[in-house]
Amino acid sequence: MVPMAEFKRIVILTGAGISAESGIDTFRSAGGLWEQHKVEDVATPEGFARDPDLVLGFYDMRRAALAKVEPNPAHVALARLEAEFSGQLLLVTQNVDDLHERGGSKQVLHMHGELKSALCTSCEMRSEWNATMSDRPSCPICKASALRPDVVWFGEMPYQMERIYVALAECDLFVSIGTSGAVYPAAGFVQEARSAGAATLELNLEPSEGSHFFSESRHGKASKLVPEWVAQLLAE
Repeated sequence: MVPMAEFKRIVILTGAGISAESGIDTFRSAGGLWEQHKVEDVATPEGFARDPDLVLGFYDMRRAALAKVEPNPAHVALARLEAEFSGQLLLVTQNVDDLHERGGSKQVLHMHGELKSALCTSCEMRSEWNATMSDRPSCPICKASALRPDVVWFGEMPYQMERIYVALAECDLFVSIGTSGAVYPAAGFVQEARSAGAATLELNLEPSEGSHFFSESRHGKASKLVPEWVAQLLAE
């Protein structure tokens, strides 16, 4: 791989694996919230139309669960990188939790939305949200009782894709942390970066489905790998 000191534009993608160590349920968590529900029932527009009470209650539980978890050393290390890296850094996360922000990161692009945000289906405006939605509260902007979780469900377009693809085309290093490499479009980011000439690095608990696309892969817990990589980058 190119010496770390040569990198000027970095794009980092984080997935469920970085937050799993903090106790956030993933789709594959045994005994977690996701195991109690079918994905098509709680994470699709069709599921919401069919049973909004179920969906709103599910996301109320997910939102409340955030109060019980804390950022781990991987989140903190990425905040340190943002603060100390002399080049340009874009942190893109597939996660809807707020652990990057609570770990100290100031600029986070949530491509799949945020649990602590509400989207009004009437006026299409977003509002910061920490309360429940299952009791059908009014939109703070238009006053309609038309709020839904501001998260990207299966079948919906992730947020800010144009900005992400521009960054991938311009970066000289793409790093994927804690992702399965199975969910598109994020699973294709490594190929986008490679085609633009960027070095590519995977930090994951185990090889992802897209490991063979990366020029380097390091496997282990994010809470160990990410601080080590950040320290290496900033030391060179």
